[in-house]
Amino acid sequence: MTILSLNLSASYRYRLTTHERNSNIPARLVNGNSPECLKSTSSYGGRIDSSSYSIGKNFQGRNGKGAKGIGGIAPKILSVATTVSSGSSGLGLLLDAYDDEYGGVIIEPEHLPSNANAFVSILRTSLSNWKLKGKKGVWLKILQEQADLVPIAIKEGFDYHHADRGYIMLTYWIPNDEPCGLPDGPTHQIGVGGFVMNDKKEVLVVQENVCPCQCSGVWKLPTGFINKSEEIFSGVVREVKEETGIDTEFLEVVAFRHVHKVAFEQSDLLFVCMLKPFSFDIRIDEKEIQAAKWMNLDEFLSQSFYEEDHMSKRVIDICVAACEDNYSGFINHHLTSKFDGKLSHLYYNHEMVKKF
Repeated sequence: MTILSLNLSASYRYRLTTHERNSNIPARLVNGNSPECLKSTSSYGGRIDSSSYSIGKNFQGRNGKGAKGIGGIAPKILSVATTVSSGSSGLGLLLDAYDDEYGGVIIEPEHLPSNANAFVSILRTSLSNWKLKGKKGVWLKILQEQADLVPIAIKEGFDYHHADRGYIMLTYWIPNDEPCGLPDGPTHQIGVGGFVMNDKKEVLVVQENVCPCQCSGVWKLPTGFINKSEEIFSGVVREVKEETGIDTEFLEVVAFRHVHKVAFEQSDLLFVCMLKPFSFDIRIDEKEIQAAKWMNLDEFLSQSFYEEDHMSKRVIDICVAACEDNYSGFINHHLTSKFDGKLSHLYYNHEMVKKF
């Protein structure tokens, strides 16, 4: 199935190895019962109603530690993480967050307060606390059902980073004396194309129902976008199967194309792969494919489109050379990286490695 657009995870990874909860900063009491750190000076509604909080002597925090001194404040807003300082200095409410490995913090989205007054006050307190600690980047993930908090965070200085189904990610850079060091959001979509040729030197080709005008009526290779968390080799096999009904086996990546500012100003990577067919009876996906067939290689290359498009012609020439064992592409190999300890796929030319 051809996907028109795809948001991919960016090339960076924030590995979370610690879950240290942020300690609180002191806050003195106002009129003996409302913490000053909860006072709002913006247009979000003024002071938080102290009736939203109940005073208790033995409030148990998330770490199971009881409050001492003035006693604990147990918020009725259950999504707010409360930390209470020991001694008589008071208490501080902070957003539930943990450190990343790059000097920043990641806020837990499940524990955000739903009340606007509570959110803006605790957000300000938390930012002040993290600034005192020397933190840099702040990551705030807001779920779809919490969308009312987005304009509040933007007004407090957060910026849009990326969005996906069910959430939006915002960021905040604390240091004023250095440029923002946070990575950009997702910038690429990844597509695959499958070159499938049978023993008769016939190429599996399709005509799409919807395509750019310059490709209208052109017989082309089956192509499409890989799904989220899908491998290149499995994605191209799936695309060929969905569009033509042909079962194939991945052999190698023979070439890839990199182009910029395409759909939604994103960059695009297209990996052209060699596949071996295991079936030959075509069954098209009529929602996306107008027609599909096995076409003689010479007839395929004689189309005016390939005579005029030098890049597409070069790609087909490389695929033919690979079929004739005059070219070796990149095969996927299962390897584990010490960086994250996960099994991943490294694509490289196996024949070239043998020579070293």
